[in-house]
Amino acid sequence: MKKIAIDARELRTSSGRYIERLLHYLQQIDNGHEYVVLLKPEDFDGWQPTNKHFKKVTAPFKEFTFAEQIGFSRQVKSLNADLVHFAFVQQPVYLRSKVVTTMHDLTTTKFRNPSKNRLIFTAKQQVYKQVNKLVARKSAFVITPSEYVKDAVAKFAHINSRKIFVTYESADKITDEPVKIEQLTDKDSYIMYVGRPLPHKNLENLIAAFTMLKTTHPDLKLVLAGKKDTLYKRISRDVDNAGITDVIFTDFVSEGQLRWLYEHTAAYVFPSLSEGFGLPGLEAMIHGAPVVSSNATCLPEIYGDAAEYFNPLEPFEIASAVARVIDDPKHASKLRQLGRLQAAKYSWKRTAEQTLDVYKQVLGE
Repeated sequence: MKKIAIDARELRTSSGRYIERLLHYLQQIDNGHEYVVLLKPEDFDGWQPTNKHFKKVTAPFKEFTFAEQIGFSRQVKSLNADLVHFAFVQQPVYLRSKVVTTMHDLTTTKFRNPSKNRLIFTAKQQVYKQVNKLVARKSAFVITPSEYVKDAVAKFAHINSRKIFVTYESADKITDEPVKIEQLTDKDSYIMYVGRPLPHKNLENLIAAFTMLKTTHPDLKLVLAGKKDTLYKRISRDVDNAGITDVIFTDFVSEGQLRWLYEHTAAYVFPSLSEGFGLPGLEAMIHGAPVVSSNATCLPEIYGDAAEYFNPLEPFEIASAVARVIDDPKHASKLRQLGRLQAAKYSWKRTAEQTLDVYKQVLGE
């Protein structure tokens, strides 16, 4: 049997759903290869293989460090794997092995994080750009979650798009029982966003649009769900200083609370300027929320005709799109129906099957 190593160091991060689901379904569909799963020490006991052909080892190497470039490279070489799959861009860039890399998006190459020192972040961003180019060029194949990212990577790294394969991701229905959050009652009408408040998420324009909506919908609330980190605290201060009311910062929400929010919202609004797949909107669709989305990057590709779209650079257009949905029950109901159908088109099992096909091409099988 040929051996495949999979870098799962990002398993427990906010982006780790991809690698967790991939491993879950690969174990169901593949008994023809030996797998070695590389995990951080703190994640080692929390992930257990369910297939006898899957083994796990610790990889105590932080991403984007010299230790990763030297120590992790040595470890990966010592495995004598026939193929190495890096589920994210971070990896030993000069590793001489057959490599498949999943490149989820190029957002970090385009946007700055204001919570970081500007000079340090700019320097790191330049390094990150070079890492993306090197990784794309040296990988035998690149996997992306959308056609949009495929085209973007091909142009950015100047590589042939024929070495890039699209494996769409998916969303799962939350199985935890719904739990109401304290800041809302069953009678409250609200629109919502869930996720981090990074600059490309465009929350500034969403809040500006909300203030416009308040003139015609005085009882409407805006729920921003996510851990109240430095960026959320900054946005909260700006909202208070501007005298804007009815913006609810939930802080961290449990799975049950998130399910309740999806199931009761008047609309899930996704104002992002840049996405690789757009998982939150798809998750909202599964739970019956009508989705009002930015028309930027991959989002129309992923959501199809199941969302109401707007130009994310124009707050008035965001407000108008939301109003078209929350003021028209028939339209909202249609979006709910279309959303469930659209979400059902995606499957993590199919993601794993397509990824396995990529492995076999690299291995010449």
